[in-house]
Order: sequence, then structure tokens, then C-alpha cells
Amino acid sequence: MPLTESGRPPRIDRRQFILLVGVGAATAATGCQSAPVSVMAERYPEPEQIVSKNGVLSAAVTVTRQPVDIGGQQIVGTVYNGSFVGPTLRLRPGERLELAVTNNLPEMTNIHFHGMHVSPSGVSDNVFIMIHQGQTQNYVVEVPQNHPSGTFWYHTHAHPYTEKQVFGGLAALLIVDGLTDKLPPELRGIEERTVVLKDFQAVNGAILTENIDSNAPTTRTVNGAINPSLEIEAGETQLWRLANIGADIYYQVQLDGHPFHVLAVDGNPVWRVDSKDSIVMPPGTRFDVLVQGGEPGDHILGTLAYDQQGDQYPEAPLATLTVVPSPRTPAAIPAQVVAPYDLSTTKVDNSRTITFAKDQATGHFMVDGRMYDEARIDQQVKLGAVEDWTIKNQDKQQHPFHIHVNDFQVMSINGVPYDAVSFQDTVNVPAFGETVIRIPFRDFTGKFVYHCHILNHADKGMMANVEVV
Repeated sequence: MPLTESGRPPRIDRRQFILLVGVGAATAATGCQSAPVSVMAERYPEPEQIVSKNGVLSAAVTVTRQPVDIGGQQIVGTVYNGSFVGPTLRLRPGERLELAVTNNLPEMTNIHFHGMHVSPSGVSDNVFIMIHQGQTQNYVVEVPQNHPSGTFWYHTHAHPYTEKQVFGGLAALLIVDGLTDKLPPELRGIEERTVVLKDFQAVNGAILTENIDSNAPTTRTVNGAINPSLEIEAGETQLWRLANIGADIYYQVQLDGHPFHVLAVDGNPVWRVDSKDSIVMPPGTRFDVLVQGGEPGDHILGTLAYDQQGDQYPEAPLATLTVVPSPRTPAAIPAQVVAPYDLSTTKVDNSRTITFAKDQATGHFMVDGRMYDEARIDQQVKLGAVEDWTIKNQDKQQHPFHIHVNDFQVMSINGVPYDAVSFQDTVNVPAFGETVIRIPFRDFTGKFVYHCHILNHADKGMMANVEVV
């Protein structure tokens, strides 16, 4: 997946950003009066964290539709534990997650542990479990000892309600600790920031649940705040966990005057640290990056204008970083985080072609000419196989491909070899183009899904089942 546009994109004009905050606050849904939202910079919030103890992370979340604080306003959302950004779950490789989920919605819901290489069966990462109104489901997820360390997330995957529930707020981070342990000693105690990217459109004081238009004006938030402010000292190095956990929209994230040094992609530590002026983030993607304080003063963290070739996303501010003067000397950026685990020369056992398309007459989205059917097995794979999948996009807009359980290496995009630096779990497929990925189906049998991670498209049929036997 390309991390940046070719060349260096233009710097963001801070005066334009101030105007854009006002625009986003005035309107959050096309043709509707939106809930008022704050345009003043907020202090930088961090989501609640629940951390494992003695090898077990035991937690409970309750799903409700209720008023929550977003940008200093009370807006009705669909949320975990009463917050627009649910609690961050933190554990380490080899530990166990025990999560009790209680559903107080009138419709069913469930949980998916996005990007995690864990069992898709039983009461683990099983998206075919449905939690009905008033019920509690106890999930038990055994995290392998060799699991990658980085940023993941959990969210509802209750087809066909996924878009409206995630858009309402049912999404939060899951961090597998250990990434900083792989860094040089001078970088192991650095401050961490989570940068949870979500957007919302509210009408009459409530986030939309029907007829969500991803191309409509929307209010962007970071950790549930609107344009929050944060600080870094000149020369200081911080670890930022960038995560697009919204339902539908893309970001192209840029921090004025500061490159992002990428340590992990979709929770996978890299075998080469690249520095990026901006990072394209389709829905579902995460990047763990180092940020070093540069010139003292205020700098805008924002998203550049992005043409998804279906939707048009304007540039917008996300947060304001103040660099405080300091005599610090910046730490050296490491060249790599882990040894390469490149599959370029690995024997391929099978090749498949997967086609994404839209029926323009009906508005349905399809995989291989068919809409999603939970009872159908679309692909059957042998455990231990390494396969090449060519994802063809026959639509005029881009689609982010995501598969559960087994991450992959991108091999080429539109026939051009791709210089991968890690595995990933989501990749953008160009309009009328194709992306080739190499997937090792290791460790776990069972049935799970692959789909477009624009959740409106998945709910409307762009999803399919794979079974590993």
C-alpha cells in the first residue's frame, strides 16, 4: 500500500485549517442541521486503558446507545462503556484476553479483534457469534507467544449493522506491547500517544444510523476530541499510534514540518524504517511511528485532501502540536525494528483471483459477482499453505481489501513490484486496478471473512468467507 503520494505534498496552510474547523463544526451531514461542535482546541485526551495482570487481561464492555461527550458536546452515539472512544486493551504476546461483552442495543452486535493472528473459532475471534439484546458473550482469546507487537483494534462485525455501529462509536484500540522493547535503549522509555481517528455526522443531537453518506461533510476527531492540543520538546522522540478506526473514510495524515518514521504497519514491526512526509490511511489501517520535536512553535497534524475516486475528502485539521524549546539532541532513528521475514522467494502453493465490483443498477457491492452469504464457503485453503491472491477491482473507486486472522505481504500493485517493509492486514486496491498479495495460512483452522473495509460496502455485499482446513 503506498504510504505517500509521489513527491512531497504541499504543506498545509494553517489559516485554511482554521477555516475548515469552522466549516466542519457548522455542518456534519449534507442537507441537515448538525449538532453544534466545539471549534476551540481541547487538551489532548487519552482513552481509558485496561492492562493485563499476571498474564491475563480481564475486561468487560457494555454496548449502549446513549449521549456521550464529543468535542465538549453531548451527542448520542453507539458506544462501549459510555465513551465515543472505548477503552484501550493492552496485553503482551503469550497472554490471554477475557472480554465480556453485554449488548443493550435493540439489534444484535458482536466483536472482531482486527489484525490479530488468533483463532477464528469457538469464543475467540469468531465473527459468526451474534450477541442479541440483553445478552452477554464471554470471549476468550489466546494470543500466541510469537504474536507481532503493535497497534490493533476491536470493533463490531455484526453483518449487516457493522457500518452504523462502528460509525456510532463501536471501535477502540487493542495494543500488543513489546514494540519499544525492540528499539535502541535510548528509545525504550519514550512517551506514547494514541491517535485514534474517527469521524461523525450528527443530526438533531445524534450520530446518524441510517443513510450514512461517506461523501458528506463530516467532523474529524482524535481520541474523541476536536482539534486537541499536545506538546513535545524540541529534540524529544515520541511514539505515536496512528489508527483509522472509522467506518468508511480515508485519511492522508501529515504533521507540518515533521516526518513520520514508521516502526510498524497494521501491528507488524518493519524490517526497514522509512520516513514519510504523509501517510495514506484507508479505513482499518494503523501505523506506529516515531515523531521528533522540530522547530519550536505550533504545528498542525492534519489530513490532506484525498481523492478516493468515489468520495472526495477535503483537507482538515486533526490536532495542534506545540514544540517547546529544549536543548535536547534528537535520538538516532533505527534502520530496522525486526529481521526481515520477506516471502518473496517462498514457494507458492496456490494462486487465486478475487474480484471486487459494484452493480451500478442496484447499488450492491460484490465479490466474484456474488453478494455475501454467511452459509457459503467461497474459498477453501489448506493449513500451512502459502497462496498468492490477485485482488482485482472492477469499480471506478478504490477499495481497501482486508482479511481476518492471517496478515499478508503485498507483492505488486498494478503490475509494479511492491517494496514491502512488513506484513499488513489491509491494502488499498486501485480503481480499475489490481493488487497481488502473498498470504501464509498458518497456525489456525476455521472459517473467517475477507472484505472491503469501507464498511458500507461490506454491509452491502462486498464480503466473502474463507475456510482453512
